Amino acid sequence: MSALPEGAVGTLVLVGIILLVHESWRWAGLVLARDLTTESALFRWVQLVATALVAGLVARLVVFPAGALEAVDLTLRLAGVAVGIAIFLVTGRNLLLGVFVGSAVVLVPAFL
Repeated sequence: MSALPEGAVGTLVLVGIILLVHESWRWAGLVLARDLTTESALFRWVQLVATALVAGLVARLVVFPAGALEAVDLTLRLAGVAVGIAIFLVTGRNLLLGVFVGSAVVLVPAFL
């Protein structure tokens, strides 16, 4: 037996609960961060931690891949990362272009 009604009503109730929980945290973040400047030490620390987490996840994906990426050779994955970083730096820190070209370096030879 379910505590939620079935069908569209149950789905709407569930979506409402999810939005209530999610949006309350977003508004709390807005209120707490209103006096936070992007030049503050706390903001810089958060940026550095977020960057380190992303770098760690990318390194894990490259060195210990899962799924279809396991079939791609490690040298090709490392070349993709190196080319992606180089394109990112050469194009004035264009992240989208760096990711796209780095991915292409890995995927195009893998499909050929």
